[in-house]
Amino acid sequence: MDLQSSTAGRPDENSYLFGRGSAWFAFAMTIGLMVFDYVDRQVIVSIFPHLKAAWGLSDKQLGALVSVVSITVALGGIPIALVADRFSRVRSIAAMAIVWCLATISCMFTRNYAQLFTARAIVGAGEAGYGSVGAALISAHFPARMRGVLMSAFFASASIGSVLGVLVGGLIAEKWGWQAAFGVVGIPGLAMATLYLFVRDYKTVELTPSLEYASHSVGGVLRRIFHVLARSRTLAWVCVAGAAQCVVISAVWAWTPSFLNRVQGLDPATGAKKAALVVLLGAIGCLATGYIVDRASISRPLRKFSTLAALCVLTCLVLCFAYGATRFGLALSPQQQFALIGLGAFLMTCTAGPVAAIVMNVVHPGVRSTGASVLSLVQNLFGLAAGPFIAGALSDAVGLELALTIVPAFGLLAAGALMVAARSYEADKRSAGEPLDLGAASNPLLGAA
Repeated sequence: MDLQSSTAGRPDENSYLFGRGSAWFAFAMTIGLMVFDYVDRQVIVSIFPHLKAAWGLSDKQLGALVSVVSITVALGGIPIALVADRFSRVRSIAAMAIVWCLATISCMFTRNYAQLFTARAIVGAGEAGYGSVGAALISAHFPARMRGVLMSAFFASASIGSVLGVLVGGLIAEKWGWQAAFGVVGIPGLAMATLYLFVRDYKTVELTPSLEYASHSVGGVLRRIFHVLARSRTLAWVCVAGAAQCVVISAVWAWTPSFLNRVQGLDPATGAKKAALVVLLGAIGCLATGYIVDRASISRPLRKFSTLAALCVLTCLVLCFAYGATRFGLALSPQQQFALIGLGAFLMTCTAGPVAAIVMNVVHPGVRSTGASVLSLVQNLFGLAAGPFIAGALSDAVGLELALTIVPAFGLLAAGALMVAARSYEADKRSAGEPLDLGAASNPLLGAA
């Protein structure tokens, strides 16, 4: 059977699944929950100064409160995506949102670091799989030609959520205390989760018998991950690139409020407002660079990789210069330094949408949520989780200013990985349209089913 044309029951890859209205409703609702996802995830960074003063925490401990969310997101993403792929994307997303919102609200009742750390871990467990399942749902509703910019918009909404989390968290903490911030941002998501049940789901794609078996057993899950990564070199290298750039993004998002407080001498509330602007610029940049990459690759698809690599290198140069200007013997005013940080923030989200779109193009349509969750796992575990912790550990050792000067160098790793991924893209894209069979006959590496 032709699995490409049968994906979710659409007649072809250039049509809408149920029509424009259903597609845009699904898109709006999925973006709305993505905003709440990142509001709840990022609200804590604006209250770092309050937590440091109240409990005497180190920068490494503060960074861990951000990283633990990404770790549990990474560990839970693939099992949840497998369930969503085989049963219901919509119900899975609604259930995830309820869990992470309740966990966020519970943070306001914590009384020590261990309790807060545990509550934050549960927030991540609830958010696990959301990005990949949401991306798969959007991808199914819309024509293939629109996926690049739609994925950019979807992941740009994460920046919007981060802006609101940083801004609202800082203002509420300043007025009513840091505990109140968690309650205020956690409640609205519960209503959105209920409304999400009105989104139309796509029909579960029928798989070959051995692929169906692989999606329902623990051993099959592990073999499936290995098979996807081994078969698609593009996916493997795109995962490396996405994770490396996420180290930069998460470090800047997590530590800019503290940088503005410690280095530029701003009070926490003012620092949170300016840091929110940095994240907002990232959201705008995600859309702009996603559009640029799509346009650059219209006639030559491989050009998307060189364009992304160039943007990653430019991000590295701008942010290293912005945070390390005084280290380089340059006297920048606070306004000039902040402007450069904003420019770097605009550029650094360049990979968010395009790498997700690339994954959708090189992964079998019957397991797109699972394929996207592989990217999500690597980006969360080795990118979003690592960035705040690495920057925090470096800050404890050499100071926050130098730490944020060093971390953007991960963008060079992202650029190199993208150029390697380009070599196998066309072949992997063609093979994604072929039926997959994970039985021993077709893949001796997997053994007997």
